[in-house]
Amino acid sequence: MDPVQKPESLQKQLAALTGSAGVYPLAGTGWLRATGGDRLRWLAGMLTNGIQQLEMGTGNYNFILSAQGRIQGDCYAFLRADDVLLETSSEQVQPLLTLLDRFIIMDDVELTDISAEWHGIGIAGAEAEAMLAKIGIDVPAPLHLQTITRNGVEITVIAAYSPTVLRFELWCSDASEITAIHDALLTAGAAGCDPEAVEAFRILNGIPLYGTDIRDKDLPQETDQTRALHFAKGCYIGQEIVERIRSRGAVHRTFTGFLIDGDLPAAGTPLELDGKAVGEITSAVDVSDRKLALGYIRREALLQKKPVAYSGGSAMPVESPFAPETT
Repeated sequence: MDPVQKPESLQKQLAALTGSAGVYPLAGTGWLRATGGDRLRWLAGMLTNGIQQLEMGTGNYNFILSAQGRIQGDCYAFLRADDVLLETSSEQVQPLLTLLDRFIIMDDVELTDISAEWHGIGIAGAEAEAMLAKIGIDVPAPLHLQTITRNGVEITVIAAYSPTVLRFELWCSDASEITAIHDALLTAGAAGCDPEAVEAFRILNGIPLYGTDIRDKDLPQETDQTRALHFAKGCYIGQEIVERIRSRGAVHRTFTGFLIDGDLPAAGTPLELDGKAVGEITSAVDVSDRKLALGYIRREALLQKKPVAYSGGSAMPVESPFAPETT
């Protein structure tokens, strides 16, 4: 990837990531590999989603909880014939490895950090699939992975979670081949995108980031990520709390989007309604004269359907992903 390539403006990069195709490095992603005869049974007791219900070559989103039901990390789990791959952020790899290793007692399970072995790029946008087809790469269905061979090198292609437009990841042990794919996509018409644009794209899609929007004080249902939960899979760490919340019907606060009127709020900015604390901002971005944010709000405040205040302006709760007219 050309380090001297000048990126387009943030707005042009976002237009590529949504309307056409934008390509970007995946340097902030890490991988754990679970092997051993007990891997599925053991992982079922660690993860919040149905790992044992996955079909070969498919994946799902998961939380890892404490016994008190607080979120200790998140990952995507992908089932392969000889292992399970856990995709997470690079910052989470060592903490999760340390945490999960504590629960391997008499189990035939081995967890290995393979982050250094894989190099990856992402591509997103309405034309992402067509752009990959231009360079001879077919793609799988959403939350599936497949292995292809290109120039004699194995490439793992993942159709990643994306609520608004197609998004794919390409992973390989050969960094030079990933660079070649990146350059081929640029030649085919994709736009190169920098981390600022990818972060703005994440916020536009309403996807919470662990360590920023999801912290170890948060409960699963507070994050509004029901896609991470399976309620008929059997026991796992923290399940009792998750089930208790479900039986009671709700949590006191929820994750949502906000339209911002005023200064762009920093992460952690408190929100107030009628002088009472009702939530906080966790992420924010200024996109083409519109300011958007993600964060938490108490349900009673959300039901009032009116702006809440912060130092520097007001924030109107809205559903996320953000509607096109808000971008």
